[in-house]
Parts: sequence; structure tokens; C-alpha cells
Amino acid sequence: MPGMLDIRGGLARHEPKILASPSNRGAAVAIVLREAEGGPEMLFIERARRVGDPWSGHMAFPGGRIDPEDAHARDAAERETREEVGVDLTRAEPLGRLDDLRGRHAAAPDHGLVISAFVYHAVAPAPLEPNWEVEEAFWFPVPALLDAERHVEYAVRPDSELRFPGILVGAPERHVIWGLTYRFLEVFFEIIGKPLPDRWDDFGARP
Repeated sequence: MPGMLDIRGGLARHEPKILASPSNRGAAVAIVLREAEGGPEMLFIERARRVGDPWSGHMAFPGGRIDPEDAHARDAAERETREEVGVDLTRAEPLGRLDDLRGRHAAAPDHGLVISAFVYHAVAPAPLEPNWEVEEAFWFPVPALLDAERHVEYAVRPDSELRFPGILVGAPERHVIWGLTYRFLEVFFEIIGKPLPDRWDDFGARP
């Protein structure tokens, strides 16, 4: 079972791959961990459902676009986390950075945007206070993300034959981690020596 020692040690040894963004900016997310009785827990959000948002309703990490006033991608991740769920990461322990990933959502106007992910250990974080951008926010046990029974197929739409690997963290057909967030979890668990099973041969190209 992965614990904070595994996570802290793996990230300390990891040299993240930084990608060049095709635009002047990019986006950043925060992977926030806290200690719990059964081991570390990870913070997820369910994005609010909004017309025109290609990620409407998706499970995600808190985060968003890097604004001009953000000096660094890390600043954007911290600002967005504070705005979206009320957690102040300036008081948290920064554990490291994952490899950058490139967004591949064909419906998004910024298809190909580079997204950076920063990992934090929040000690006694404040109660979650989701804003209008977030439908729901909750903590989920990190060891349960490795539970094979939670690894499911996810259809983007009920009538779609296209399937992706996903991880069920709540209500079926609603709280399923897939796409970019799933890819970041692959990187995270590889770094800490607990890789997710490679299921892409079952589904084809990565999203």
C-alpha cells in the first residue's frame, strides 16, 4: 500500500519532463494529498456542468489556466485550488512535480495545451468549499485507486462506442477518472513505484 514515505521519496528522485507550450501560457493542476487513518487521500473535483465547456462534468484535479499575473505555473495551480475549493497550498508541503502532459481534447479550442501538475501534502487542510466551477469536491484514498475492481471502461457518451480506461471513485457513470486526469495518475503511480496496469491495448490510442 503506497504511503506518504513512498510518495515523498519517489517525487524527490523524479526529474520531471517539461514541455514547451505552443501558446504564451498553459495550464496547471494541483495534486493535493492529506493523511488519513487508512493512508493518504487525494483531492478530486467534479467540474460543474456548463454548456460550451469541453470538460464539463469531468473528474479532475483543481487547477486551470495560467494567468498573466501568475509568475509560475505553480502559482496558477495554487491560485486555482484556493479559488475552486478553498484550500490554501501556500501552507502545504510541496512534494514535487509530475511530467508535463499535452491536452488532447479535440473539441477544445486550445487543443494541445501543455498542462503541468504539482504535488502537495496538506497538513490539516481547511474544509472544502467548492465555488461555482465545481459541482462536488472530495478526498479519496490513494490505495483504492490501485484496486482492480475500480478499474472500469468509460464511454464519453452513452451512445458512443469509444471507450477509455477509467477509475471509479464514486457514482458509476459520474465519478469516473479518465482522460487527462487518468494520464496524470499513471505518471504519479509510476513515479512512486506502483504503476497502474497498462490497459491501452484494450482501448487504442491514448486520449
